[in-house]
Amino acid sequence: MDVKKKNTPVTAAGGKTTTPAKSGEFALGRENYILMIVGLVLLVLGFLLMIGGKSEDPNVFNEAIFSPQRLTVAPILILAGYVVEIFAIMKKPKDTPQQ
Repeated sequence: MDVKKKNTPVTAAGGKTTTPAKSGEFALGRENYILMIVGLVLLVLGFLLMIGGKSEDPNVFNEAIFSPQRLTVAPILILAGYVVEIFAIMKKPKDTPQQ
């Protein structure tokens, strides 16, 4: 039995009528994916800035672990990356013109 779904309008909560996405379309828009990539770059950059500061000799203390780069800049970049990621996922994509 071959059952095909048509893209018929669906009434959602609140009385808004929406059309289901066609198969083969992405769930989010282009702008959402670009924002997700920007958020990922911020996360990677933040984690890379946190790397390092270890001492070559375990008996010698290295003050480099307390640099502002590791204590302030990197965590701010990581938090900003997560905020951008959440915004990119939650942002409603713009409607594309029907073909």
